[in-house]
Amino acid sequence: MLTLAIEIGFALIGLAMALNLWRLVRGPDATDRVLALDTLTINAIALLVLFGIRAASSAYFEAALILAAMGFVGTMALCKYLLRGDLIE
Repeated sequence: MLTLAIEIGFALIGLAMALNLWRLVRGPDATDRVLALDTLTINAIALLVLFGIRAASSAYFEAALILAAMGFVGTMALCKYLLRGDLIE
């Protein structure tokens, strides 16, 4: 039963990632693209967690934590760049 739920989760997260990639490419504004990239990062974290559950390995969970930290820093840097035009004051 758990394997079926994990496989359905893989399919749905894959669909969400495809839709986020479409918004990233087609987004009318830079802010839409930043939001799509942030959401794509969150979906990648969910995918890593599902891989970790399926493989019963804690390495995937550690990778998800690292990706979450890097995604947060990247999103903040892009938002600061869009607001001010530079990263270093």
